[in-house]
Formats: sequence, C-alpha cells, structure tokens
Amino acid sequence: MFKIPEWTFEFHGHRCPFMPIGYRMGILALEILKVGKSLDHQMHVFSEMGVGHPQGCMQDGIMSATGATFGKGMIERMNYGKVAAIFWYPGKKDAIRIVLKNEFQDKLAPHEFFKFRKQGIEPSGIPENVRKDIINSVLNAAVEELFNVSILHDFKYTPVKGSFNKVKCEVCGEYTFERYLREKDGKKVCIPCSEREAEETVIHLPNLHTAGKS
Repeated sequence: MFKIPEWTFEFHGHRCPFMPIGYRMGILALEILKVGKSLDHQMHVFSEMGVGHPQGCMQDGIMSATGATFGKGMIERMNYGKVAAIFWYPGKKDAIRIVLKNEFQDKLAPHEFFKFRKQGIEPSGIPENVRKDIINSVLNAAVEELFNVSILHDFKYTPVKGSFNKVKCEVCGEYTFERYLREKDGKKVCIPCSEREAEETVIHLPNLHTAGKS
C-alpha cells in the first residue's frame, strides 16, 4: 500500500479519495522528472481542473507532494474540467502530463462515498469506514492502474518575472503591485477602482507551448 503522510489530510481538511490521487500524481511527477520537492520557485504545475468539482481536491495533494503551492504562485488552474495536470521544472527540456485514467474513475464512481456526496453530504460527514475504504482503493492501486503519462517534448514556459514594485492607487490609496494598475481618468488606479469591464474578468491561461507529446 502506498503511504501518504497524515499531515496532508490535516492540511486538506477532510479525508477523501482525490487529495491522495493528487498526492500520488505529484510524487510520480517528481520521480519521472528526477527532482525533489520544491522549497522555493522551481516546479510549476498547470492543473486542468475547473471549479465546482469534488475532484478539485487533487490540487491540495499535488501541492503537498511537489511544493508547487498556490502561495508561491507555482500552481495554476486551467479550467478544463479534467483530473489531469502538467508538471514543468526549470532546466528540464520536457514536461510531463499526468491524467487519471477513465477506467479508474469508472471503478470509483459506484462507490458508496459518492452516493453520500450526491446527497450533498460533505466528506467529513460521511462514515469513516466508507471514507477509509475508498481512500484505500486509491492507495492500493498500482501507478499503471491510476494514470496515463505523456511526455511533452520541448515544452516552453516563461514564468512571470518577480517584482517588488508597488504604487499607491490614486483613488483608494492602497498599495498595488505595478502590473495590476490600470489607468482611469488620467490616474493610476487598482483594478477594483478602475470599475473594469466584464471582459477584463476573463481567465487568462498561461502561455504554454509544446512541440509534441508521446
């Protein structure tokens, strides 16, 4: 059985199957890329998950395993609605994409755990034996049973350059990092004070390029 640290469940907040799936996904990425957990700003992860899905719990598992955390700006959500992620590490020519197999998702789907979830019951309110059983299904599965892995050859990604430059918004007076300032009526203002148009709220995906995969 694959061993997952107890602290990952404490960090995530409840016991469910998708956080461990994400953790195993992250560990596999580290092994394939032959790198360790990132302490600073190394591993970048592009999660293909969207919003409003229980499967999104995988992202906490990925962060726990790789160190590519939201706070460090090392994980982005691409809103594709898939249990999949791309892992890129600076200095590596190729990136990898890992996706949870359809077959394993189909295997989990009839489990009693999801009957509770579809009734609106949160994971922490589901009987412990039910949660333990489905988590064990994840931890007992072989990597080959869980994931499809693709190599993304000649993967190119340029991280956003770090900046400490900030300016006071000329309307509310609050400090705002320069790249987020807008101009309105001749003043440099923050996004809320700019009264931005709806089209400015569109989610912009990272500029990714790959020459091919296998």
